[in-house]
Amino acid sequence: MASGILEVVLVDCKGIREKEFLVKMNPYVVIRYGNQECKSSVARGEGNKPVWNEKFTFNAEYPGGEDHKYKLTFHIMDKHKISDDAFVGETTIYVKDVVSLGVETGKAELRRGKYRVVLPDKTYAGEICVAVNFTSNV
Repeated sequence: MASGILEVVLVDCKGIREKEFLVKMNPYVVIRYGNQECKSSVARGEGNKPVWNEKFTFNAEYPGGEDHKYKLTFHIMDKHKISDDAFVGETTIYVKDVVSLGVETGKAELRRGKYRVVLPDKTYAGEICVAVNFTSNV
């Protein structure tokens, strides 16, 4: 079994839905890969066009068994001071091909791209821009 580092660059979001009319959103993103989780900084007061430009790393193995292990999930949240944080939307990116190619060639990437943010009922809720790189430990 080969292993490596999956690097995720969280760039920005556009057009995500504001939940409140009078106050700008304070969005952040929770990124999950398998049982690993990272959280972005809170883009305070940036509303529906937050910019992060942050990098996150996850340990990845190939082959790792079931296909569900090869997906990144992005949960966009709105940080609240008093009440629980509000769910804004989510995106899933399947990275099995990137990890597989990276194991073969030493490195592979999904160039910076835009992905649809959806609500639980799959209604469009904006877009998120990310890039993904895999580097093999071999």
